[in-house]
Amino acid sequence: MPTIYVDADACPVKDEVERVATRHGLKVLMVSDGGIRPSQNPLIDLVIVPSGPDAADDWIAEHIAKADICVTNDIPLAARCLEAEGFAIKPNGEHFTQNGIGMALAQRELMQNLRETGEITGGPRPFSKSDRSEFLNGLETTVQAAKRLG
Repeated sequence: MPTIYVDADACPVKDEVERVATRHGLKVLMVSDGGIRPSQNPLIDLVIVPSGPDAADDWIAEHIAKADICVTNDIPLAARCLEAEGFAIKPNGEHFTQNGIGMALAQRELMQNLRETGEITGGPRPFSKSDRSEFLNGLETTVQAAKRLG
C-alpha cells in the first residue's frame, strides 16, 4: 500500500489528506519542523525534522518510494519524488508529472529571478474552496493510480 507524505508546514489540506487516507486505510506522514498538532488518527504520524531550509523536503525525498504520494507546493521536492517513481500533487489538486517537471523548475527559477529584481512583487493567489475540492478529486485519482502500482 502506498504511503502519503505531506510537506506539512504550510499545507492547507491536511484535513482532506486525512479523510482520503482514512477512507483507503493509508498511512500518512506529516513532515514538519514543528508547530503542528498531532492527529489522534492512528494512520497519521507526525515526523518532526530539525529546523532549517529544506529539512522537511530532504526527509521526504530520502524516504519516499515507488507509488508513494507526496503533497507539496515545492517544485524541487516534487521533482525528487517523481525521480523516486512516486507521485506528487499540489494542495490545489494539480499533479506534477514527468513531462511537466522540467518546465515547472525552469518557470520557478525565472519567477524567483523576477522577484529578486523587483519586477514581480506579488505572490500566488489565495487558496480557495474550489482548490480544496480539486485537491480532493486529484488526491483520490492519485491514490487509485498508486494502489494499482503498489
